[in-house]
Amino acid sequence: MNRKHFLIVLLALAIVGGAGLVLLRHNKEAWSVREAKMGDPVLPGFKPNDVAAIHLKGTSEIHIAQANGIWRVRERGDYPANYQQIKNCLIKLRDLKVVQAEEVGPSQLARVELEEPGKEAGGATLIEFSDAKGKLLNSLRVGKRHLRPQDPTVPAGLHGLYDGRYVLLPSDPGSVLLISDELAGVSSEPESWLDHDFIKVDHVRSVSLTSTNAADSWSIARETESAAWTLADFHADKGEALATSVVSQIGELLPFIAFMDVVPKTSASEKYFKNAKRLKVETFDHFTYDIKVSPKQSDGNYLIAVAVTAEKSGQSKESLAKLEKESKIAAAPWDYAVEARIMDLLVRDRAQLIEKKAVGSGEVGDLSPRPLSLGR
Repeated sequence: MNRKHFLIVLLALAIVGGAGLVLLRHNKEAWSVREAKMGDPVLPGFKPNDVAAIHLKGTSEIHIAQANGIWRVRERGDYPANYQQIKNCLIKLRDLKVVQAEEVGPSQLARVELEEPGKEAGGATLIEFSDAKGKLLNSLRVGKRHLRPQDPTVPAGLHGLYDGRYVLLPSDPGSVLLISDELAGVSSEPESWLDHDFIKVDHVRSVSLTSTNAADSWSIARETESAAWTLADFHADKGEALATSVVSQIGELLPFIAFMDVVPKTSASEKYFKNAKRLKVETFDHFTYDIKVSPKQSDGNYLIAVAVTAEKSGQSKESLAKLEKESKIAAAPWDYAVEARIMDLLVRDRAQLIEKKAVGSGEVGDLSPRPLSLGR
C-alpha cells in the first residue's frame, strides 16, 4: 500500500469514526431527554390565569373565548361556556406530569391517535391557549386513551376503564408522552363545552298538551303532590281506563328536561316550529312553563322554546331568584335541542294516556310503555 492509499484509508476511518461518535452522542442525548422528562410537567410554566381563549381542533373545531368575564362558545352564537369545566381543564393541564416518554417516528403516530388533527382515524385533538392579545401561549395534541391494566382481583370498572392518555407537544413532534389523566373533558365538539344550566320544572300541579290535532290534546292535574293524577274529559263510560303509569311518568320526567345543544335564533327559526306542539306546566309554587316543541328533527331529537312566568307575591327569596335566572334562560336568543328519549314520552297523544277495556269483561289491556327510570 502506497502513501496515497494509506492516507485515503485513514481519512475514511476518521469519517466513519466521527460519524459513530456523533450518532452515539445523539443517542445519549435522546436517552437523557427521555429520562429527564419522567415526572416533569408536560407544559412547564403554564399559567391558567393568562389564558383568555381556547381553540380546539379535531374532527370538528371550536373557539372558546372570554369577554367581560364570561367564557363563550363562538360556534354556538356565543352561548355561555361551562366555566367550571374550563377551570378544571386549565388546572389539570397545569399540573400534568409525564409518566412515560417514547421516541416515535411519524409513521407510528396514528397508532396512538396523534397524527395531524382533522383525520377521522388516527388524528389528534389539538388544543391551543392564547392570551387576551391573541398571543399563543401553549399547545398540545391529545390522542388515544390508555387502557387501564385489568386486575382479576379487582371488580371490572371499579377505577374506570382508562388511566391515562397519550399526548404530544407540537414543539417536540418526535416524542410521545403518556400522562396519568385521560382528560375526559377535552373534546372538539362545541356542545360539550356549553353551560347546561337550565330550567328546573318541579312540584308539578298540572300539565296540558296542545296539539295541531285537537283529538290528540290532553290535560292532567292533581290536587296535591301525593295525590293521583286525573285526566280531563275522561270517558269511563266509553270503556276508557286511565293508564296511570304513563300519566305518572309525565310528572316524573318533567324535572329531567335538559338540553344537549343550542341553536341560535334567526329570522328563519320559526320554520323549525311549524306544526309545533305546546306543553303548558303549572306548579304548586305558582310557576308556569310554556314549552313549544318542534316536530322531530332530522337527527331524531327535538327543538324547544321556553317561556317562564310566576306569581311574584308571596314568593320566597329563593323562588324569586329562580324566576330571574330561568326568565333569562327563556329570553335568551337560542332554541334548545332536547333528546328524543325524554320528549317522546312528554308529547304523547291522548290515546296513549288511556287503556281500552272490553265493556263488561273487566279486563284491561295495558298498552302503555314500561316506566322509565332515570338517575338525577
